[in-house]
Amino acid sequence: MHALPVSALNLAPVRQGETIADAIDAMTRLAASVEEAGYTRYWIAEHHNTPTLVSSATPLLIQRTLEETTSIRVGSGGMMLPNHSPLVVAEQFGTLAELYPDRVDLGLGRAPGTDMNTARALRRTHMDTAVHSFPDDVQDLLHYFGPPEIQGKVKAHPGVGTGVPLYILGSSTDSAVLAARLGLPYAFAAHFAPQQMEAAIRIYREEFQPSEWLEKPHMIVCLNVIAMESDEEAVREQTTMQQFFLNVVRGTQQPLQPPVDSMDGIWSPQEKAMSQAMSSMTLAGSEETVSRQLQEFQSRFTADEIMVVSYIYDEEKQHASYRRFAEIAKRTSSSQTTT
Repeated sequence: MHALPVSALNLAPVRQGETIADAIDAMTRLAASVEEAGYTRYWIAEHHNTPTLVSSATPLLIQRTLEETTSIRVGSGGMMLPNHSPLVVAEQFGTLAELYPDRVDLGLGRAPGTDMNTARALRRTHMDTAVHSFPDDVQDLLHYFGPPEIQGKVKAHPGVGTGVPLYILGSSTDSAVLAARLGLPYAFAAHFAPQQMEAAIRIYREEFQPSEWLEKPHMIVCLNVIAMESDEEAVREQTTMQQFFLNVVRGTQQPLQPPVDSMDGIWSPQEKAMSQAMSSMTLAGSEETVSRQLQEFQSRFTADEIMVVSYIYDEEKQHASYRRFAEIAKRTSSSQTTT
């Protein structure tokens, strides 16, 4: 038994009234804050054609974050492989690994991270082919980061021998099966797609095959967290997140909004239901309340690591929420499930 490891995911949102440069600066300030709070890793997402999120050139943001921190692991949550050649990804992350040894993670996803028109503009090949080649692309990356003696004529320089750790990201049971078959750590996106979480966790653990990269399953679950001084404050701060998901439901592109006293009159009953279904995996309240919610979650799922997303408009309150959750996690035990 040991303290539950916690990590952070950032989509790098633009807050209302701020610029893209402000959002990038906020991203690095949050990284420094969670590093000080003892977080294990800090991942940056990949999204395209979304003016309210600046996380399109993910490797550049990762490098900026590595420069502004000293010890926390920094990586992608994730690189969407249908958009990228595995060789290019290996060269980029191999370079980062040479610059910042033992600090770079590579989370991999099979979704485009955007709308379909933009996906077609991004793709290196036809959409269906790119999505279905995901398992082969992962294998290619494992090969490119491997030792020199296993390399073929095409090599990733830098990249060879760096052993950059790969993580499979997903929101379905398909990704769980792949992560288990390859013997890789698995991160489930319960922060926006919780519907298949329970089944995916079970499948990953039941079907996990030990590998040269991982002896036993390592299950990361990404949750929304809003840890405030009181339950009442958390209810109000949570409206920023609710407006964020309402954006998704409506297909609008509003920057991250300040909290409001009530969402009544802002969303319709149908929009409320859809937004709450997407964000149902949320821990919100006072430190005592969030601690109880986390213990209840762990009693059911026993995640090996919790990754936190916090859509909080006020930066100071956002940083404080991450600090509170780190303290809560220190009091929460984690036991890895073996096969």
